[in-house]
Amino acid sequence: MKKLMMILVMAQALACTKKGTMEEIPPTPVVPGFPQPITWLALGDSYTIGQGVAAAERYPAQTVEFLAQKNISISSPTYIATTGWTTTDLQNAIKNKNPENHTIVSLLIGVNDQYQKRDTTGYRQRFAGLLGNAIALANGKKENVFVLSIPDYSVTPYAINSDTARMRMEIDWFNQINKSVTANYGCPYLDITGFTRQGRTNRDLIAGDGLHPSGIDYKRWAEQLSIMIQKVLN
Repeated sequence: MKKLMMILVMAQALACTKKGTMEEIPPTPVVPGFPQPITWLALGDSYTIGQGVAAAERYPAQTVEFLAQKNISISSPTYIATTGWTTTDLQNAIKNKNPENHTIVSLLIGVNDQYQKRDTTGYRQRFAGLLGNAIALANGKKENVFVLSIPDYSVTPYAINSDTARMRMEIDWFNQINKSVTANYGCPYLDITGFTRQGRTNRDLIAGDGLHPSGIDYKRWAEQLSIMIQKVLN
């Protein structure tokens, strides 16, 4: 009889322990209306892959961290981006890699088209094609595709001996195009060019390579982008 009582007591204690353990596990944050996990495809060039900074300082990676602080869990971004890529290079890479669809897609491309003196008419056509691809990769949800403007590298030490006034004007031309195309498609647009222009007087905003934004500048982009993404996911 005593042995039976001891077994019952132990079983009850074990059940209480399991119940207590279950109650201590926090629920996984869920964003209504979106499949889990939430994924991100980042399309672009050196500014997306974070040339000159650590992987954790890239603007998509920092955006994910900001969203995590708001209890929005996004998988580590998938990148299709390489330093030096033009719109044509990105088009070819997407075709060759044939990526899966993602919840969120970001697009920042064009600085190398400007640098290589490619015509703006061709840029408009290629950018529009890329934005169409991005929407398709976001399951057709245009509101889930986030376009960023082209940074202004004329303020960097790299460009000190160049015609910076011309450079700045051309970057404005290309940004007018990508902003116009983005508006026509109805996708969110984040203008980060003004942030990068502050690098003229604040060298902390420029990476050690003297050309690309620093992690500090990318953090400012990420903060603004996280607000935009949160509105869509909520």
